[in-house]
This record gives sequence, structure tokens and C-alpha cells, in this order.
Amino acid sequence: MDIDPTDFRRALGCFPTGIAVVTTADTDGTPAGITVSSFNSVSLEPPLILWSIDRTAASFAVFAEAGHFAVNVLSRAELPLVSRFAEPGGDKFAGLTLRRGIGGVPILPDFAACFQCSTEHRYDGGDHLILVGRVLALEDHDKEPLIFHRGLYHERGGEL
Repeated sequence: MDIDPTDFRRALGCFPTGIAVVTTADTDGTPAGITVSSFNSVSLEPPLILWSIDRTAASFAVFAEAGHFAVNVLSRAELPLVSRFAEPGGDKFAGLTLRRGIGGVPILPDFAACFQCSTEHRYDGGDHLILVGRVLALEDHDKEPLIFHRGLYHERGGEL
């Protein structure tokens, strides 16, 4: 049976997800970042997470080769970062006060949680590459995460 991509995307939208900005740095230390909703836990022991990147993303090559990355889980206050890191081109980090984490990856100035990871595995995922990371450090700011459901952003308890 053929699955219509529009129907598939709409049905996937029934599952609420969080929104994160995944960051890394290229071999010259230039930061790269992308908005994702494809973030999941894999294992508690060892601590592993996964996320996926579209093979057509402008930053695909940087992430495909990166030895480290950080998953910055966004809260409501970081809503403006969603579109900034989703749009191709431009300096996504302009005006942000960054700190460097493990492997030189940029860490956003604010977030609900942040997972600093080493790249453990890369798997073919059709039009995406699935990246599995070993969590080396984490921070939890005890903020409500930003939620994406049916094409809209929410916080716990209601639509934004």
C-alpha cells in the first residue's frame, strides 16, 4: 500500500513532541544548529539518545561528520529560536551569548534541558540520517518544555 506523504505527516502530528535545537561545530569551530522534533531516549544504561536530520538540510554534512553535539530542549521563552534555527542560511547564532561545551559544541544561553553528547552511531533512515549520541553531560533547568502538536506550539495546559 502506498502512503501519501501529506497523510503520513498529518498522522504523525497526532503525537506531541518537544522542540529542540541541536548544535555542533565544524572542524574550524564554526557553530551549526538546527531545529528538530525528532529527539528520543534510547537507553538509560548507557545513557543514549537519538535524533534525525534531513539529508537535504544545509548543515547535514557538518552534523553527519560531527564527533559531538548538544541537544538544547526549548522552553516557551525560547520560542523565537525555533524559526531562527529552522530557516536555511544566515547566522543563526548572531546576538546569542554562547558557551562552548564538550568537543567545542555551542550551548545556547537558555533552555529547559541540555544534553551534551558524543556521536555513538549513525544509521540510514531513508531521507534522514539517524544519529545516536552517548550523553556525557546534562543540565535540567526545571522549565516547562515547548510542545509541538498538529502544527502548533503549546505549553503544558494550552496552546500558545
